Amino acid sequence: MPKMKSHSGAKKRFKETANGKVKRKKANRGHLLTKKTSKRKRQLRKSVVIDDNANRKRIKRMLST
Repeated sequence: MPKMKSHSGAKKRFKETANGKVKRKKANRGHLLTKKTSKRKRQLRKSVVIDDNANRKRIKRMLST
């Protein structure tokens, strides 16, 4: 049986922290930035820790295999 491959899209989108939590970037920074306020764009720069336990397990499975 061949080795399982990790999910290429998940590798690009998520990073695992040292404590085992999963980080992601916020959405809506791709285009149409002129109509968004400076405050909103500044907040979108920050990364977020995924707190939903079910999603965290699924993402970890995609990253690890």
